[in-house]
Amino acid sequence: QVQLVESGGGLVQPGGSLRLSCAASGIRFSIYAVGWYRQAPGKQRELVASITSGGVVNYVDSVKGRFTISRDNAKNTVYLQMNSLKPEDTAIYYCNTKNRWGDNYWGQGTQVTVSS
Repeated sequence: QVQLVESGGGLVQPGGSLRLSCAASGIRFSIYAVGWYRQAPGKQRELVASITSGGVVNYVDSVKGRFTISRDNAKNTVYLQMNSLKPEDTAIYYCNTKNRWGDNYWGQGTQVTVSS
């Protein structure tokens, strides 16, 4: 059974940092692309950052230069380092991957709140 478990969210002041983790079980994370998505209240879920199996990364324009996605294949975990956080980064953050057969997997999400 495939499980993705996010952690690391919380309440942080503007300008602060958080590191989110997405730990996978039941799937070899290293051979698939992984994405971090977020969904703010009343808004659609958006792709924030992604990393391919080969380590190629992409970011939505609003987080470029502030967020960094990385992976530790030995730990079967993908991270999202978030710096210089802004109130508009407030959302539930989810990780996602899809296997070779097209099965889509999501974690339960972790809440990030940026507020003074």
